[in-house]
Amino acid sequence: MTRPRRLLFVATIFAGSFLLFMVQPLVARMALPRLGGAPAVWNSAMLVYQTLLLAGYLYAHLLGRLSLRRQALVHVAVLLVAGLTLPIALAPLAPAAPGWEAAWVPLLFLLTIGPVFFAVSAQAPLIQRWYAADPAAGDPYWLYAASNLGSFAGLLAYPLLVEPSLRLADQSIGWSLGYGVLIVLVALAALARWQAAGPAAAVSAQGAGAEPIGIRRIAGWLALAAVPSGLMLSTTTHLTTDIVAMPLLWVIPLGIYLLSFVFAFNERSHMGQVFARIAPFTLVLAGGLAMVSRGTDVIAMASAALLMLLVVAVALHRRLYEDRPDPAHLTLFYLVMSAGGALGGLFTALIAPVVFDWVWEHPLLVLGAGALLSGRPLFDWLGRLGIPPLYRRSAILLVLLVVAVLSGLLYQAVLDQNTLLVAGLMVAIAGLSLLLMGHRIAFVVAMLALMLGRGGYETVTSSWEGARQRSFFGIYIVRENEAAGMRGLTHGTTLHGLQFADAAREREPTSYYTRSSGVGMALAQADRVAGPGARVGVVGLGVGTLACYRQADQAYEFFEIDPVVASYSRPGSQGGSFTFLARCAPDAPIRFGDARLVLADGPPARFDMLVIDAFSSDSIPVHLMTREAFAVYRRALAPGGVLLVHISNRYIGLKPVVAALARESGLRALLREDLEKRQGAGSSPSVWVAMSADPLALERLSAGSPSGAWEVLPPTPDRAWSDDFASILPYMLWDKVL
Repeated sequence: MTRPRRLLFVATIFAGSFLLFMVQPLVARMALPRLGGAPAVWNSAMLVYQTLLLAGYLYAHLLGRLSLRRQALVHVAVLLVAGLTLPIALAPLAPAAPGWEAAWVPLLFLLTIGPVFFAVSAQAPLIQRWYAADPAAGDPYWLYAASNLGSFAGLLAYPLLVEPSLRLADQSIGWSLGYGVLIVLVALAALARWQAAGPAAAVSAQGAGAEPIGIRRIAGWLALAAVPSGLMLSTTTHLTTDIVAMPLLWVIPLGIYLLSFVFAFNERSHMGQVFARIAPFTLVLAGGLAMVSRGTDVIAMASAALLMLLVVAVALHRRLYEDRPDPAHLTLFYLVMSAGGALGGLFTALIAPVVFDWVWEHPLLVLGAGALLSGRPLFDWLGRLGIPPLYRRSAILLVLLVVAVLSGLLYQAVLDQNTLLVAGLMVAIAGLSLLLMGHRIAFVVAMLALMLGRGGYETVTSSWEGARQRSFFGIYIVRENEAAGMRGLTHGTTLHGLQFADAAREREPTSYYTRSSGVGMALAQADRVAGPGARVGVVGLGVGTLACYRQADQAYEFFEIDPVVASYSRPGSQGGSFTFLARCAPDAPIRFGDARLVLADGPPARFDMLVIDAFSSDSIPVHLMTREAFAVYRRALAPGGVLLVHISNRYIGLKPVVAALARESGLRALLREDLEKRQGAGSSPSVWVAMSADPLALERLSAGSPSGAWEVLPPTPDRAWSDDFASILPYMLWDKVL
């Protein structure tokens, strides 16, 4: 085959995959004002993409029964028909009812991007099949590496190049133009094989003597594809829920997953060979952290989880590549691979959030990876020791007994915070686990023992005691701090609120909402700022702390997207864990749904003060921090009303963002940084911004606060975030991230 023709097939496959993974964040960005920023949104979107990919691969497999000429004609026609839905625009789907987000999000993505995603997803296996139609072409499977390299490039290009530079409408038009280029490339690839087309495709002739594909082999392909796919999504959820809720972390596991195919589907990949060899040891050590549910040593643990995903995905995908069939069965192979990926996504994105109260799918998938990787022993140590076959099972049980003892010691070392001993015991258990390679059940049991010792006992206990709840938007747990006399609600690594257990102090505002915080100072003098009978709206209920700033003549109203959060403030639900709302504002209504949509549908000028405190962990719900969102807030505020925005964040400096929004919205802004950590007072450092179109309102607020409490928010030349432009990269605090 000539070099230009080879490059044509590479370019066609690369372009299609580039477009596929460019459109994923593009549509997610379009949908952000209606979806919010929970990790489950991304997982649900990924499930839709995997399902569409499966449908595309099935179509490609069925199309392969036709002659190559007919395949080309049909596929170009499908591409053209799907192109009639362009440019991409969000489907006009009514907002989801509370509790139905898990079904609504996939439906929205399916209606928005379904036709073109289906058409483009089919071209990768088809182009490989057309490539193999030339007897001189050789093995076509290496093109799958080019496909995933294109996917990785598209995923990377969006946040770095496309999002910061183009409006959403321009992004959609640009993608549509790329889609047109792809149609041309597909047509050229078909013409390059036009003479090879006949009643029976050449690839069918090549595979006439190929071995039949049995059910057991197909089941193996399914498992080898499902575990890395599920592990990619579970790693995303695990990291953003319990390790570190760092923005941009959601796309890293997907990028690693795509790169694993590049290393695996390449016979000459030395990196792929190295990863396959070190996979068992990496899996045991890094997988030993899979049950940790407290955010300690977050960077080390996040790095370990991502390294494990890369190494394990390469190793398992390498097994797939080694077991690839004759090119005559190429589309069947990719169809089964896609089905496995969809099964992994289905388990992680839909089944697990309903069945489990924590990210239990993650350790389960790690154990599943262990079962798949442990079928081959590293070496015959039992034979070298001269242990007769009759006693080998006893030797395996003895190793497991030692592992169990070390697991108990590891648990105690973790409690004692003895870092060196923890590391030594983990390495010891990992080494003993490797001796069990070739004995799947024993190897998996040893891995489980390491997980339990490293933090799993506490995680299991919390689930056993029913201390957790899981919803589409996150995982919540109530923790009792008897020494401090407090209880708190955490969402992953982020505190949602604290309350004193003592009845005498249960109404005292805590955490980010103390009386010295910006919101505390503002709400405490709402009557002074806004006049008697102030009307206050609060976006983000938390544990209801702000309810205890309400005065007798004031009206409070809360907005909450997750009904599970509200259950913690209701007597009789979750044991009535938090009583702020019941004690201080029992008649305050709670409006469920995305606050931006609910406020936009409500009456104007309804609040004298509006509090925006709806961050999901440390992830920014960008759609609540745009020019369009602030227009909604201004509409909801009465003349002279005050907008209070919580911008405390560990990884993003939001002051310039809010300053630009205030400037473009015609608002004056004051900043209150309450960064002092008061020991034993139940307080947390916080940063709040107060904004108003009426300078007198801010003057009254500043005059009623301690001297120097508020300062003018410095102006910025930055462009305000909008629904079209909202890149967080310029505002990342990389020293904190790293």
